[in-house]
Amino acid sequence: MTDTTILTERRGHVLIVTINRPEARNAVNAAVHVGIGTALETAENDPEIRAVVITGAGDKSFCAGADLVALSRGESLAPSDPDQLAWGFAGMVSHPISKPIIAAVNGFAFGGGCEIALMSDIIVAADHAQFGLPEVKVGLFAAAGGAFRLAQQMPRKLAMEHMLTGDPIPAARAAQFGLVNHVVPLAELMTTALALADKIAANAPLSVQASKRVALGIQDGRIAADAPYWEHNTLERSALMRSEDAREGPRAFAEKRKPEWKAR
Repeated sequence: MTDTTILTERRGHVLIVTINRPEARNAVNAAVHVGIGTALETAENDPEIRAVVITGAGDKSFCAGADLVALSRGESLAPSDPDQLAWGFAGMVSHPISKPIIAAVNGFAFGGGCEIALMSDIIVAADHAQFGLPEVKVGLFAAAGGAFRLAQQMPRKLAMEHMLTGDPIPAARAAQFGLVNHVVPLAELMTTALALADKIAANAPLSVQASKRVALGIQDGRIAADAPYWEHNTLERSALMRSEDAREGPRAFAEKRKPEWKAR
């Protein structure tokens, strides 16, 4: 890829995908959406790729979620191409593939960054990493799968607390409740993630892929059980985005001030 927003590297049978916007805390814009989605398509269609590792550049942020500064300027965070748009936020959250995906979380994974991690099959986190859905703090909600996936992947009461307060979940606590598979020092993050990927890649690839499809209910590139959640998600998002609060939140964030909520 000539665009350096997303870096890809093949290492044996593993494709490493790196969100490369450290100056923007690896936040998602349209280029990130297209880059991740295209990398996943490449992985799915190349029989030599047997696992994917996704990470962020630098040591502070895996992904800060949606680029709220770009959003406040009226920029679209998604491409206009309908096929690419169908991949969902970051080109990933409604883009299930048969190849296993390991998230190597090198820093905070907030908002859409957490939703990228939730869409991954395995999470390896640096010991300073944090996860969270802080959308309620900026007049939005976790509309890229987080509002239902967090409660599916953690005890519901705990998930509700973190989703409704917007408070972060430290990596060690996330591991305690099964959201994270392994917590390691940052220096060991990629080594650990790649060792897992190589272990998966050493198995019969078609067996691995069939196992993932059955476990997640993937058929024809979709997870059928997620359909009613996405339908409800769309209705709620459409209504919320028409509100004054949804405009105030990103504006206040960009202006670095406390938002003034109107509940309308």
